[in-house]
Amino acid sequence: MYSEKVMDHFTNPRNVGEIENADGIGEVGNVKCGDIMRMYLKIEDNTIEDVKFKTFGCGSAIASSSMATELIKGKTIEEAMDLTNKAVADALDGLPPIKMHCSVLAEQAIKAALLDYSKKNDVHIEGIEDVNFDDDHHHDIEE
Repeated sequence: MYSEKVMDHFTNPRNVGEIENADGIGEVGNVKCGDIMRMYLKIEDNTIEDVKFKTFGCGSAIASSSMATELIKGKTIEEAMDLTNKAVADALDGLPPIKMHCSVLAEQAIKAALLDYSKKNDVHIEGIEDVNFDDDHHHDIEE
């Protein structure tokens, strides 16, 4: 059963699309399961001025992408680095256990975009080197 927030972000996703000349682009996913997320960041003066996403996947993946963009828009790079998959899931009023990997993908897509930004601009982002972009998102978990 999905929460009203999950359904709202799935049927009315926020920040869908691409940012032309994005400062950072991150793509994560697993072709095997079909969830693929791409995040685009526009960063000015250490602040995420704009963020957009394109997601190929289930309703939980789309909702997680949408909510994650809402949570980091207008935030500093450091605040975006603090975003966790649990925060995304909590903001959606929860996800079924078998769909928690979607919130993991959203977190990783944002951090992959921040990594791209740091490489393109030779900017050090504290903790970015510790991010694990593992593409095994526990799809086989059964309750």
